Amino acid sequence: MFKLFLIEDDSTLFHEIKERLTSWSYDVYGVNDFSQVFQEFTAIKPDLVIIDIQLPKFDGFHWCRMIRTHSNVPILFLSSRDHPSDMVMSMQLGADDFIQKPFHFDVLIAKIQAILRRVYNYNTEQIELKTWCGAAVDYQKNTISNEMGTIELTKNEMFILRQLIEQKNKIVSRDALIKSLWDDERFVSDNTLTVNVNRLRKKLEELQLGRFIETKVGQGYIAVEEEQPL
Repeated sequence: MFKLFLIEDDSTLFHEIKERLTSWSYDVYGVNDFSQVFQEFTAIKPDLVIIDIQLPKFDGFHWCRMIRTHSNVPILFLSSRDHPSDMVMSMQLGADDFIQKPFHFDVLIAKIQAILRRVYNYNTEQIELKTWCGAAVDYQKNTISNEMGTIELTKNEMFILRQLIEQKNKIVSRDALIKSLWDDERFVSDNTLTVNVNRLRKKLEELQLGRFIETKVGQGYIAVEEEQPL
């Protein structure tokens, strides 16, 4: 079980995040004394630190500096502040990622899993969440979520989206998609592939993501993911 140190002074938000993370089998610790954050970090020895910027006594940047002088533990910032300089400062201090409040919990989970997978190289076959264009894609539940809401996909739609996301920014031919669907015993024709892609794109429009699935005439489809600015 991974130990997470959640440095958040909003009691309501802390307990909400802790409850959700605990349901994912993470061991979550909070701060008892905001003037002793580093000492508590040292005692807990967490596998990942989640830290807000605006805190009592000293801000999150201060504690990030302190932690980085002694540890390379991954650090994820949460903040309601949206100024680009805050994001840049976080990365310059050695943070691994930055999420702006309010956020969708599935996005937080996906980012935590991605960081832990990268740092600790744990079994990626257990990971069923993927981030794409700022949204959380849950392969197991066949859902995709962002700040606009959550949509459910059919198994075929999710299968197609997964093939495209796993090869994002690359053209996936129609033949390759049809072959993958057949190999997975999902029997589709060229016409039903078109129908499924159109339905997928229409559903993604509800999350303002439809434009990120592009049709390349005579070639296939591509899931575009733009670089996210700091």
